Amino acid sequence: MSITISILDQSPVYPGESTAEAFAHTVALAQKAEALGFHRFWVSEHHDSEYVAGSSPEVLISYLLARTNKIRIGSGGIMLQHYSPYKVAENFHVLSSLEPGRVDLGVGRAPGGLPRSTQALQRDIANPRSLTDKIIELRGYVEGRTEEEGPLAGLKASPVPAVAPELYVLGASADSAELAASLGLPYVFSLFIGGDEQAAIDSVIKYKNEFNYELGTSPQAILALSAIVADTDEEAISLIPPQKLVKVHLASGRKVTLGTIEQAEAYGQQSGESYTIEEKEPLITAGTKELVRSKLLALQEATGVDEFIVTTNIAPFEKRIRSYELLSEAFAEVTA
Repeated sequence: MSITISILDQSPVYPGESTAEAFAHTVALAQKAEALGFHRFWVSEHHDSEYVAGSSPEVLISYLLARTNKIRIGSGGIMLQHYSPYKVAENFHVLSSLEPGRVDLGVGRAPGGLPRSTQALQRDIANPRSLTDKIIELRGYVEGRTEEEGPLAGLKASPVPAVAPELYVLGASADSAELAASLGLPYVFSLFIGGDEQAAIDSVIKYKNEFNYELGTSPQAILALSAIVADTDEEAISLIPPQKLVKVHLASGRKVTLGTIEQAEAYGQQSGESYTIEEKEPLITAGTKELVRSKLLALQEATGVDEFIVTTNIAPFEKRIRSYELLSEAFAEVTA
């Protein structure tokens, strides 16, 4: 089975760097990814954070499309709970009209920020709907289908592109796997957020077993993970950021992953619920290209996925570039 490698970049802002520098690094990395032959390059959505710069992926995507030539560019992902599916479809239809066949539309259920940013984003939304309903509506616009009756009968998201953006469901739980499967849509499991390898394996298997072939052609599962590749195992380990994987467990049963204890405390306090905080080491594959290749091939064997989206949030930027160079070499050797 062949293997495809793609990149997710979160435009991290490191101490002493400006957001302008963070974005410049993202642009340079996208161009490097294209030169190295990676399949796709995705950017994320985060709000109310001093640690990541990417709050508007659709704007950043348009800039990256203009600065590259062939590589697919997309969102990993649009936090659809905050937005009108109609407007999201319009945004991505414009992008797809400008760059046919190069645009991916990944959508997720996470808030992408603290409760106060969610409140600000949803301030004028009178009747919030479930993520499932929003994805169904979004899919209709993306696929060019219109409602036959009701106040939105005949409405299309214009412009209608010659090649529609590809729609993906993102998640880090069995629930998201079930949702993607029920809708017959491609699925991306975010292992670097979930931090549980067995949960990733189980979720991908669940997605494939429950895939709705009436709504989709065939299951397409992608695993998103964090990896650091260096010339030695010792160097790769030394590059692992000090941040822990921090999860807030709310009394309502919801779980949210955040970057720091301070963010977790702020989230819990702003949520208006009682909460607990879980802190653990992040799940990062770090080592030489041989070690990382071996680990990804083992995950491929366990899940049956044929694509990985790799995020490498390390400093300095030159080491981030070097990590992806070595990753490219690792899998060039597999296919040679």
